[in-house]
Amino acid sequence: MIFLRQPLPDALRLASAAGGLAVSRQGAEPSLPWRAECEALLSTPDAVIPAAPSATAAAAGDAAAPGATRRPRFASRLNSMKDRPELWDGPLDVLGLIARQGHVRGLELVYLNFPQHLETFDISEASTVLRALQEAKLQAGGLALRFPEHMGLGAFTNPNETVRKEAVDLTLRACVWAEALDANEVVVWPQTDGYDYQLQVDYLVAWSRAVDAFREVLDSPSCRNKKVSLEFKPTDEISRFAIVPSTGAALLFAQQVNRENFGLTLDVGHLLMAGENPAQSIAMVGAAGKLFGVHLNDGHSRLGAEDGLVFGSVHPTMALELVVWLKRVEYQGAIYFDTFPHNEDPVREAELNIRRFERLERRAQQLESQLKPLQARHDAMGVLELLE
Repeated sequence: MIFLRQPLPDALRLASAAGGLAVSRQGAEPSLPWRAECEALLSTPDAVIPAAPSATAAAAGDAAAPGATRRPRFASRLNSMKDRPELWDGPLDVLGLIARQGHVRGLELVYLNFPQHLETFDISEASTVLRALQEAKLQAGGLALRFPEHMGLGAFTNPNETVRKEAVDLTLRACVWAEALDANEVVVWPQTDGYDYQLQVDYLVAWSRAVDAFREVLDSPSCRNKKVSLEFKPTDEISRFAIVPSTGAALLFAQQVNRENFGLTLDVGHLLMAGENPAQSIAMVGAAGKLFGVHLNDGHSRLGAEDGLVFGSVHPTMALELVVWLKRVEYQGAIYFDTFPHNEDPVREAELNIRRFERLERRAQQLESQLKPLQARHDAMGVLELLE
């Protein structure tokens, strides 16, 4: 501990400010204030410390009053529960993975890959999956669409009209399953909608086919009341170049689809692969009202690699800025951790992701009032000194 020499009255005033801020928050660690917060409070004699939220209000989360901090709902990649099977004494089928994910403290939502996670079930057996979710004290956040391997030349952009229709029908089935599992979201990752070689495809034709396919999905009775989002990825071993390769292109795509229930899901690893700053992408998409989902992770940004590491483990300042902008655009969706703990305990890794996000969220809230004037001046040194 570092003791600062200062007159006793000043020390007592600082201690009083720290105590006042601490009792305005719930929890032991979250209530601890930063020195800068205490000094900011002391510099404003008439400042009023906000009242601590009641336990009922904190539990409500989603029903918080306008302007109040909304408690995030966390989700984690279900397939990560297959890793380190020796640490789990249950089955590794879908129901077993759900049960294992139920051991993650702070987790609330599960996203199931479709059709892979549900291909052994008939829609009439949705109650079996719902019961497994309830026993694990989890809810279905949504379905993540995974197109089959035979659509290697594209799903929505395939040159074969029959295959394109199959891709649309599969997406409609995902919406039906989402309804059966009380989920309101379908995330489409069109991993095969791209190309490997120059001159291989007509870009404008492929783009137009994808726009038309999404419109058909979104206008159907099955999906009309569901949020459907595009999770773009700039490059993949299946398609080296994506038809929708960047945040700017994805926003243009959403504009042309032109449906209220269509938006974007931004994956940090995908944004890094595109050479983009994730926080800037979130700012742009959030300002356009099209930020339906976020997939948080981290990576070393090596060529062709999508590491799926713990959020903020490689780029901590990037992660902090991302959380700042999630708060600024008033993001209301799930906080989904899309990580690959191949050599780590997946339960511990998911819990670490949650703790990291919560810590970054507190830090973002503490910094916000001081960041604004620095950003107004484009004051890089001021920001770095603030972080220091």
